[in-house]
Amino acid sequence: MTDLFERMYRGWRSFNRWYDGMFFAPYRSAVARERRDREELFLLMCFSDLLGIPNPVSYYTLELLPTMLGRFHEWHKRQGIERSPLEGFR
Repeated sequence: MTDLFERMYRGWRSFNRWYDGMFFAPYRSAVARERRDREELFLLMCFSDLLGIPNPVSYYTLELLPTMLGRFHEWHKRQGIERSPLEGFR
């Protein structure tokens, strides 16, 4: 009896992978691009003071800076900023 359930489970998983590939795969790149764009906008909002853009909520985004510092290097390279605005920031 457990062999039957195991085969049914494997069949369900293979059907689920097929269904996922047929209906969701074409949209994965668009969703990933939108997620990246939103994350870049969020990083811009967090680090806008360091880039010379006035930020009215800089007091609140200051708490997020230690969390976002790891992703900042990748972001400023994607934006085309060759030197990091955080070079002297510790």
